Amino acid sequence: MIHPLDPVATLGRGVLGACRTAGDVALFALDGLSHLVRPPFYGRLFLRAFIDFAYYSLPVVALTAVFTGMVLALQSYTGFARFNAQGAVANLVVLSMTRELGPVLAGLMVAGRVGAAIAAELGTMRVTDQIDALTTLSTNPMKYLVTPRLLAATVALPLLVLVANILGVLGGYLIGTTKLGFSSGAYLSATLDFLHWDDVVSGLVKAAVFGFVIALMGTWNGYSSRGGAQGVGSATTSAVVSSSVLILALDYLLTELFFAR
Repeated sequence: MIHPLDPVATLGRGVLGACRTAGDVALFALDGLSHLVRPPFYGRLFLRAFIDFAYYSLPVVALTAVFTGMVLALQSYTGFARFNAQGAVANLVVLSMTRELGPVLAGLMVAGRVGAAIAAELGTMRVTDQIDALTTLSTNPMKYLVTPRLLAATVALPLLVLVANILGVLGGYLIGTTKLGFSSGAYLSATLDFLHWDDVVSGLVKAAVFGFVIALMGTWNGYSSRGGAQGVGSATTSAVVSSSVLILALDYLLTELFFAR
């Protein structure tokens, strides 16, 4: 027989579980960050993680940015044409890419590509006792597996977003000048006149935060994986989903922080 308070109990267990998980993730992040100021630092592992985040993620981020800029130009032209404001297309493209779409789309692409790979790698190491073996060999697993990835992602994603911003604006420029009838000089002038440094800086700060979140969710889900191959699969899925949701939520909070007046 179902007790009337069962839904309340279920809700309470869910809230307590969420709070416990948030606390575990926060302590995990603090532990990982603390090793940045305690030697030794594994520079080779940092470089390998940086290349994985920055270099190997560049093709998918670049393609996403170019086509996003193209679509933005087409859609905004269609909408602005109803108000005879077609000249604002360049303004919308550069503002959208630098403030929002560049960091968010790059973050989501990297979360799907690298975040999942980190969770799968660390999850496999966990269920095959390789992480315990590191401890046996007097190597701190957090310092060896987590800290280099956290730093690499935080540094690499702003660089990816900077490239994405340039390519997104380039995509809008190509569509604007070849399909929508804008002159090259007028489009570039409108773009440069409307762009401010705080738009670029805010996007790069968002990118650094998103990179840290992607690495944190990937390492935490993989590091805490249990249950063999099924647990590794669950950790990989959780890493991508949690990273994506946090990216979208933090995007709103950071936008509110930077631009709310």
